[in-house]
Order: sequence, then structure tokens, then C-alpha cells
Amino acid sequence: MSLIFNNDQAWQTLKNGLIRLAKQEVQPRFRHVDPSTKADGSILTEADTEMQKAVQSFLTEHWPQFMFLGEESSKEAQQTALRSENGCWILDPVDGTSNFANDIPIYTVSLALVIQGDVQVGMVYDPDRDELFAARKGLGAEINGQPLRARSAHTELKHCIGLVDFKRLQPPLSTALVLKPPYASQRSIGSVALDWCWIAAGRGQLYCHGAQNIWDYAAGWLILNEAGGQSATLQGESVLVPQVVKRSAVAASTPKLFQHWFETLQTYQQSSKD
Repeated sequence: MSLIFNNDQAWQTLKNGLIRLAKQEVQPRFRHVDPSTKADGSILTEADTEMQKAVQSFLTEHWPQFMFLGEESSKEAQQTALRSENGCWILDPVDGTSNFANDIPIYTVSLALVIQGDVQVGMVYDPDRDELFAARKGLGAEINGQPLRARSAHTELKHCIGLVDFKRLQPPLSTALVLKPPYASQRSIGSVALDWCWIAAGRGQLYCHGAQNIWDYAAGWLILNEAGGQSATLQGESVLVPQVVKRSAVAASTPKLFQHWFETLQTYQQSSKD
């Protein structure tokens, strides 16, 4: 991993900075939102734009060697940042903007550091619950400074809670999951970054999402991986690719559950083709 963040002082500076800026730029704007609509139909708020500016300034001040990719950056700037050999920060200033704009207190700030195509650092801060999920590659995951391990007492899908975003799945798979749910219960919380972290924390054991971008998943992907969970795309590939392209995601809190969950989804997908 980046040796910079092996240093506890640098690691703490990064964590404190992200929390401070979220409390300064995002949390005070909750329930005071005048959203606009972007060209792709998604919601944009003042919290998104001001948090991105503040975080970019903070990161440039402390670690100017890394480039910056924000969800609200231009496509050209995003691609340029990802091509940097030195690495780049990837920020989603408000993940769960629809929740944020509709007074639903489930939203996060997600930050990752990608160097040569690999996530080295990941942080997801939940302002409403004051929880910081974080990970450094090879050094494990944590929540509010305490070690985080992805565990589950459940060994069968039928006892699990699934975090499933039906909206972005292909209709045949969504229909199969509705008609023959393999889990005990299902949730969709509206924040991709928090989905990954809650699976790592055992607040749900199974995850499925049809299309998420790198600023949505990069930090959470590392946190779950470092916590001992497992993930892949619906096609069995690594979710992480250093590109601005949407990826499906299947994950579980333990390797055994992941195997059962992935095989079940494959069976459902195959059945829809027959």
C-alpha cells in the first residue's frame, strides 16, 4: 500500500479531515436542500458541489502528488486522473443524494486512493450515525478506529438479510428474486458505499447491485475486502476496474455465503434464459 498512510499521523490526519469537512459542508445542509437535476437525470445538491471543493482543496494541500477524481468532475478530468501513474483520489461527496434530498438520513461521504489500478485506502463516513468505516490495503478494516471483521452466524441464505437494489438489475433476475427470494428478508438503503460497509459490519449478509460507478464502490470494496468479505460482478469478474464504467456487484460477509449466493444468482440468471 502507499507507505504514506502506514504512518499513523498521516492516517489520522486523513480521517479527521474527512470527518471535519463532512460535518462542515454536508451535515448542516441536510433538510435544507434545493436540488437540481443533472444531464443524466440524477440529483445534484449544494452539499455535493461544496463538499467536493472542500475535500479537493484539503487533499491537494496535504498530498499534492495525487490527482483528484470527483463524481462532479468532468468526464475528461476523471479519465485523466485515473491514467495518472502516481495515483488519484476518488471522491463521492454525497453518496445517497436521493436520500439526502428527501430527508432520509442515510447518506455518506466516500473517499478512496487508487494507485496503479488498485485501491490502497478507503474511507466511508456516515455523518448521521457518526461512523467512519476505513481500510488500508493489507492492514485490515476498522470502524471508528476499532477493528472490523465481516462475520456472520448464518451459514444458509434462507436465514440472511439481502441488501438488493432491484432498480438496476435486469428484469428477469429481479423478478426471480421477488418470486423466489432465497433470503429471509431484503432491504435497499440507497447508498452504495454504505451497502458495502454494512455487509462488512454484519448489518445484512448478502448484496447485489446491477450498476455502480467507481466513486460509488471503490472505498467500500476495499473495506469489505479487508474485513474478510468477498465480492465479484454478476459475471464472476473483479468489481474493481480503474475506469469510469458501471459495474455489477455481488458480495457477502463470508466466503461460504458468497459461494452460495453467487451460485444462486447464476442459477436464477440461467433459468431466465431457458
